[in-house]
Amino acid sequence: MSSSAFSLSLAVPTPGFQILSGEPVVGGLHGPSKHMFCDYCMTWMFTRPEGLDSFVNLRPTMLDDRSWFVPFIETFTDEKLPWATTPAVHSYATLPEWSAYEGLVQEFAAKGARPR
Repeated sequence: MSSSAFSLSLAVPTPGFQILSGEPVVGGLHGPSKHMFCDYCMTWMFTRPEGLDSFVNLRPTMLDDRSWFVPFIETFTDEKLPWATTPAVHSYATLPEWSAYEGLVQEFAAKGARPR
């Protein structure tokens, strides 16, 4: 479901996120950020980033309708496969500087993809 040359994430405000069934388990790296997996098939479903309780990073492949999803930023491009490309508007070798996030959020709010 989520394996590919990409690791797609969709930042979802925590109040708009709800687990409807099952009990996800921590998988992958057991560090400060919690990568939550299906307890049955171990598919990576979402991440609870360390120190950021205001949103979760959901794997868009978990959405019933993911046809509207378009990457807005791509990160860690210094590690990507040479042939792996996305239509992302912004690219970063690692992560954006913290000071860039406010502008990125404002731009996404004005121009980013939305569910239909």
